Amino acid sequence: MGNWNYADVWERVADQIPQEDCLIHGDRRLTWGEVDRRADGIAQHLLTAGLERQHAVAQYLYNCPEYMESMFAAFKGAYVPVNTNYRYTADELRYLWDNADAGAVVFHGTFVDLIDSIRDSLPKIKVWLWVDDGSNPCPDWAEDYQAVANSGASRVVPPWGRTGDDLNMLYTGGTTGMPKGVMWRQDDLIVVLSGALATPYPDEGDVADLVFAGPGPKFCPACPQMHGTGNFPGLSAMSLGGSIVTLTQRSFDASELLDAIEREGINLMSMVGDAFGKPILKALDAQPGKWNLSSLVAVTSSGVMWSEEVKQRMLEHHPNMVLNDAFSSSEALGMGTSQSGGGSTAKTARFQLGEHCVVIGDDNTILQPGGRPQGRLAVGGRQPLGYYKDEAKTASTFLVIEGKRYSCPGDFAIVEDDGSITLLGRGSVCINTGGEKVFPEEVEEALKTHPSVLDAVAVGVPDEKF
Repeated sequence: MGNWNYADVWERVADQIPQEDCLIHGDRRLTWGEVDRRADGIAQHLLTAGLERQHAVAQYLYNCPEYMESMFAAFKGAYVPVNTNYRYTADELRYLWDNADAGAVVFHGTFVDLIDSIRDSLPKIKVWLWVDDGSNPCPDWAEDYQAVANSGASRVVPPWGRTGDDLNMLYTGGTTGMPKGVMWRQDDLIVVLSGALATPYPDEGDVADLVFAGPGPKFCPACPQMHGTGNFPGLSAMSLGGSIVTLTQRSFDASELLDAIEREGINLMSMVGDAFGKPILKALDAQPGKWNLSSLVAVTSSGVMWSEEVKQRMLEHHPNMVLNDAFSSSEALGMGTSQSGGGSTAKTARFQLGEHCVVIGDDNTILQPGGRPQGRLAVGGRQPLGYYKDEAKTASTFLVIEGKRYSCPGDFAIVEDDGSITLLGRGSVCINTGGEKVFPEEVEEALKTHPSVLDAVAVGVPDEKF
């Protein structure tokens, strides 16, 4: 294994192209030099507050420059970023931050009242950093993020140093139980994600050998950065010396996205299936030719399957881009991909297996093409260490098959005779609505608390958008 570390890589970028754009949000533009200095300010504040090595730093934010900037700060101090779903209720937030052993939370002002209601039950959190969004003023129990960021004066290196073993932790959406922290070594994550963009970092390498002569790709997460689909490609774009363009509105507006693509010359974009694809297509159909999309090279969708019809019709508006339907999960990257472009469109739910992906049978043996066998998907190669503080779930998900370790999160598929796979879905009754995971049992229990409801059953139904 190598020793790639995000802070080391991004500091190298900042040293070589300090004047290039790094984070763009509407009229706000931060260069790599500015982001590097501001992240130093946050990292030094966390160190001064007494956070210990690999302490968790939670991002409780809508899409904004502070999201990646605070992750940069966490990486600098050898702390662990923790994504936080901004739709969570008080009990869910309390569970997440307690489970992650969070020592700091970076949050938008709109969440002040909700945090204040649970703050006393989270004694391990030493630092609350308030990001001004024009809503609530900074409470007396928090500190102003901007003031702390602007205090950065010199490059911060923690006393315990940094290594490729430092973690990035992505909490799952809770598809099969409570959210779980998926522990990725930074070295593994850098290699796996850079390979997905066809610009792989070598298995063994030195940050001193990296050369960034000019700006890398511009990436826009149309979906929330709190999810891996919105966050992971951003990690890769920044590791290529690129920049991230975030949308200013907190609910998706296709026109705002298309305006940003044309204005900023965005190259890469991520989204979640038809919940985003259909509004984009509707805007393009309503005003054909309004937007110049020539800069857009690739769009990646993950989290829910993307319908063939929508992909085909989007390509009619911009035939030179590539549309990727990526089949992955928080704990299993690179299971498969379905790619459209160049005059062809892949069938919905048909994927080509990733390089390290296999389908295994009930006896945990690898299934071969021929006869359309059905089994569970498993991916080998570089993968997470496991789930944070959950040895039992780690043992049941990460399997040793024929002497190799695989991640098997529970997705079922058929192996077609040509070696492709047809996705059947997760082996549970969890409802996937626009990429968000909904437990029917939770809906049922909520309904049954009403005095007029004796019993209830919740099921997913087809919906054009979700």
